[in-house]
Amino acid sequence: MEFEYLFQHDHLIRLFSGLWMTAKIAFISVFFSAIFGLIFGVIMTSKYKWVKILSQFYLESIRIIPILVMLFVFYFGFATWFNWQLSAELVCIVVFTLWGTAEMGDLVRAAISSIDRHQQDSAYALGLSPKQTLIYVIFPQSLKRVTPGAINLFTRMVKTSSLAMLIGVVEVIKVGQQIIENSLLTVPDASLWIYGFIFLLYFLLCYPLSLLSTYLEKIWE
Repeated sequence: MEFEYLFQHDHLIRLFSGLWMTAKIAFISVFFSAIFGLIFGVIMTSKYKWVKILSQFYLESIRIIPILVMLFVFYFGFATWFNWQLSAELVCIVVFTLWGTAEMGDLVRAAISSIDRHQQDSAYALGLSPKQTLIYVIFPQSLKRVTPGAINLFTRMVKTSSLAMLIGVVEVIKVGQQIIENSLLTVPDASLWIYGFIFLLYFLLCYPLSLLSTYLEKIWE
């Protein structure tokens, strides 16, 4: 009876609607992070000292500042300081993309730096330009090395998207809390059932990424 009350049709619709919001924020952020992170990773390998300094400053700033603080700054701070009233959903995508770009860039930089120098020298000796060497020699090998770390980062981004509820985004955990608050008098252990179900939803959302990582590692061996 408790189970039927908690997971009635309306509640399930709301939970899956919240899950869709979570997935939308997460995967849009992942998409842009993968693209910008690739570019940022290449920039970080630049020989110019000032480029390295600026890149390192951006990376360390993103790592040091908690994501929650960044969400509050972009959502509440910008509205107060500059009168920019950005939507909560857009703020989440921007903040998660900034974070993902920094982390992805560092992974790409490490992968590129791990390629033996003599391979670049050999490519140059064969007449390839620096751009051709990067595309045809460095990138294919770097992609294999960066995949496990990138998949782990993307999984973390999906899970971290739950912070969106703190600036008013009605994602799956926020919906779960609302259902629990409305059900406590009828179902005292509602939190156990609802959070357990949300755990299952997050597992179903993230597990395919883990399978993808395993598959790619096997075909690239």
